[in-house]
Amino acid sequence: MTRHKRRKIKGLAKCITAVMLPAAIASGVSGVRAALSDTRAYTLDTTGNAAAKHIELTSESISKIKKQDELLSGSMILSEGYGIDDESENDTELVRLPDPLDMKPESAGEKPYPKEWHTDGEIVRLSYDSYSGNSFFDLEKGGQVNNKTDIPNEVLMKESSYLPNFTVSDTDEPLVLIYHTHTTESFEPYVRERYDSSFNYRTTDNTKNVVMVGDAIQAELEAQGIGVIHATTVHDYPSYNGSYGRSRETILPILEKYPSIKVVLDIHRDAISADGVAYQPFVDINGREASQIMIISGCDDGTLGMPNYMENFHFACTLQQKLESDYNGLTRPILFDYRHYNQDLTNGSLLIEVGSHGNTLQQSQYAGQLFGHSLGQLLNSMKR
Repeated sequence: MTRHKRRKIKGLAKCITAVMLPAAIASGVSGVRAALSDTRAYTLDTTGNAAAKHIELTSESISKIKKQDELLSGSMILSEGYGIDDESENDTELVRLPDPLDMKPESAGEKPYPKEWHTDGEIVRLSYDSYSGNSFFDLEKGGQVNNKTDIPNEVLMKESSYLPNFTVSDTDEPLVLIYHTHTTESFEPYVRERYDSSFNYRTTDNTKNVVMVGDAIQAELEAQGIGVIHATTVHDYPSYNGSYGRSRETILPILEKYPSIKVVLDIHRDAISADGVAYQPFVDINGREASQIMIISGCDDGTLGMPNYMENFHFACTLQQKLESDYNGLTRPILFDYRHYNQDLTNGSLLIEVGSHGNTLQQSQYAGQLFGHSLGQLLNSMKR
């Protein structure tokens, strides 16, 4: 019996028990994350110690930390290819995966992961919280949207309430395609105070780059009975330029061969840095650290050839709210901006930034598991 079937049986048993009970008593704790005020406060851990206390700082008390709008601006949050430039049902039963540091690749490729590290750059650990400001608005069930377009927030708030524009069948055919335009994007080996400025955080070792994150997402989806195709083709090495064109060439024949695919995910890692500081956005989920995740949903200004971009946005908002309902604090605000990113190919196409180059392999693998777990539950709930 698969784990997915066992969950269905558990769910049925819970429903029967609930009906038979003469009374139901519900209690809950609503954790409200305080929105950051105009003082631009951040929750930071600058010690590099996973168990260290967090201290609250403001932009007035530490000048090297950029303002929120700078850290969330398009040029700051997106990797441009330069490397630096018994628990509840939702929270348990993740697939047991090996530690990425212990994984041995079949081939490390032409750019292997470092075995020795320099420590000449500073790492700042922080947890992104809610934001205030004209470009941000809250989603009803958790999470936010960072609207960088000319579309009024009021319009997007209404659109955010719509369900995804695709249906999901109970089929053995693949429903999800995972691929990586910037395949070699990599991470820190472990939590530490300083990074290696001589390493551009790219490697052809698929156990140490975003392919490893895609593997974690795939494992969770398949454990829930969701068919997945994971394309691990390298698109950004040896040449970074033209990566999106090459990844498009990879996914087009897959979509043609498998019309059952509804969700197409381009898994990346971000590159958040300023003034020589690499940032490590993380959150504690069930006693383990996870890299914070950002969903990017592209908008068309009439020049990008994505007339149905709003359908991707519907899916992005539904997924964001599911992630935040399951794992409060896992996500950064959805970036809604004039971006293409091959999101014209389906109405369930999104780019996912898992952590940044300051995050660790373990944090990012765990974030991938949490993401895949929530996505699997969402897709199963949509099955007809």
